[in-house]
This record gives sequence, C-alpha cells and structure tokens, in this order.
Amino acid sequence: MSYTRLIQIEFNHCDPAGIVFYPRYFEMTNSVVENFFNDVVGRSFASMHRGAQNGVPTVSLAAEFAAPSRLGDKVLFSLVIEKLGRSSVALKIEGHMAEELRLRVALTLVWIDGMKSAAWPDAMRQRLTEYMEEAA
Repeated sequence: MSYTRLIQIEFNHCDPAGIVFYPRYFEMTNSVVENFFNDVVGRSFASMHRGAQNGVPTVSLAAEFAAPSRLGDKVLFSLVIEKLGRSSVALKIEGHMAEELRLRVALTLVWIDGMKSAAWPDAMRQRLTEYMEEAA
C-alpha cells in the first residue's frame, strides 16, 4: 500500500514548451508529503509550523525525470516510506500517468523541534511505523 494523490497538470505548472517546468514537480511532491502528514501521520504542516517550532524540512532530494507531463495530464503520485530513523524518514515518490513513469523522487525529511533535529514524537513514530508495516 502506498499513499496516493492525483494531481492534474495546470497551466501554471508548464513552461513555454507546454510541459511541466521541473521545479513545479518539487512543489507537487511537497504537496504529496504535506497531505501524507495530515492524512496518515495525523500532523498538519499548519499545526507543526504555527508557533510549535516543529517541522519536517527536506535535507536530501534526488529526482529522475523519466517522461514529460503536459497541460491537462493527470499524474498519480504515490509515496512509500523506505526507511525510518530516529529523527529522519526516507521517502520515495513516483508520478505515473497510466502505466508510464513520469518522475521518481527520493527524499529525506528530518523532524525538528525548536529548530534542531530531534527524535520523532511517539505518536508520529507509531503512525509512520504502522504505515510502513502495512505497505510491506
């Protein structure tokens, strides 16, 4: 099982050639991560960032762009947890249109508390662990 989110490619995502301008993919993958934390982990980005001084900044990011996406395409993004550490989580996000791979992103996030790396809070770690086990 993976967390999925369908994103339609809009005019604002495209460059003059009519394909997704690659930095827009990073915005889309961040949206997938943000919604995953809200829907699965039980912590919205709003709750983490508003006064709590918590968050999950990206510390590593690698992307492979396999095929172009065009205006009107509907790309299904899927997220899986590859590794859960003391304060980090390694994620893989893929975007597909039908059977065609459009992009693959590997990223690592780190839980911060008071602007410093910290161990995952117990409830968050439990949800991340349960999600990983369900996906296995």
